[in-house]
Amino acid sequence: MGFVATNSITQGEQVAQLWPILFDRCKLEISFAHRTFAWGSDARGKANVHVVILGLDNCEKAPKEKRLFNYPDIRGQPEESSPKAISPYLFDAGDLSDPHTVITEESQSINGMSKLVMGSKPIDGGHYIFSETKRDNFLKLEPGAETFLRPYIGAREFLQGEKRWILSLHNASPEQLAHLPNVKKRIARVRAYREASRSSPTRNLAETPRLYHLNVIPEKPFLFIPRVSSQRREYLPIGWLEPPIIPSDAALILENATLTDFALLISAMHNAWLRQIGGRLKSDYRYSAGSVYNTFPMPPATAKLEKLEPLAQAVLDARAAHSGSTPANLYDPDLMPGDLHQAHKNLDRAVDRLYRRGGFASEHERIGHLFERYEKVRSPLEAGKRKTRRRRR
Repeated sequence: MGFVATNSITQGEQVAQLWPILFDRCKLEISFAHRTFAWGSDARGKANVHVVILGLDNCEKAPKEKRLFNYPDIRGQPEESSPKAISPYLFDAGDLSDPHTVITEESQSINGMSKLVMGSKPIDGGHYIFSETKRDNFLKLEPGAETFLRPYIGAREFLQGEKRWILSLHNASPEQLAHLPNVKKRIARVRAYREASRSSPTRNLAETPRLYHLNVIPEKPFLFIPRVSSQRREYLPIGWLEPPIIPSDAALILENATLTDFALLISAMHNAWLRQIGGRLKSDYRYSAGSVYNTFPMPPATAKLEKLEPLAQAVLDARAAHSGSTPANLYDPDLMPGDLHQAHKNLDRAVDRLYRRGGFASEHERIGHLFERYEKVRSPLEAGKRKTRRRRR
């Protein structure tokens, strides 16, 4: 059978949910596939969707040579290749030990990188969060609360340069709060909001109304990763922030991050992994710790990561040279400064060569190589899990 589908069935979390059923239970194989292209419509409004075309055969009858059509220009003509196997992510999987390999979420990193955590999530009904105007008005009523109002940065604030503030009462003493009647009113409203919730865990939070649901209050500079970013960007904008900023749950943070951490996460290799493995919010990239960060295949253990540090610093220096621009503008493909773009390309080449001396000619090559490395990392972990299960029996 052949069918047209939105490209979401070959991206993100859907792949691990759908394709093992088609491969293992239904005994199907991908015989041909058209990678993502734009399909226009003659209907009013001229809607456009990004689609794939898939051809499936019974695995016993599938041809030895498959047909894979790639669209360098998603509105142009395809380039055809003849792989021995096609991955459910629609790349040449002929070099994989298992062409049906899918990426499953991991609760912790399998690559040796430090733990990535979500930012603070107050579940407060909005009573602790302020726009800049509301903050100013609140401080006119309660000037003593200024000590406890801290910048609250999520993906939107980080990318667009917008400002929000949040009451952080974690270390406030009862004596301090007793002299802040308007803050006390906010605490009471948060307690009432939580008590009225249909969710039992949220009602339990009412017992500690001064605390958030997730309390992530960094004490040192931290690496900030927006959870959602526009698909137009070649690179996911990430960067360092520092206290007194509190990151929101619209971001993931890496505490005690190094320049090499930054270099790997901002690289073309990692961004290719994000585009292939990450989920989508509408068409925008959705970064997650479980499926993207924790599964990302690192370079070989012999790779000298310290070589990346000056190149990573060059990216940061290029950004600093345009300090008046927001990350959204710096990483807009039409607005990105030439020096920043060149700094990224220099870093990309260095990261690529840590994985393979000759580098990579395309994103498809990067993805194929990353999957090969993923298989090598995953195999011993799976073997360890099987041994553990046998011992438990």
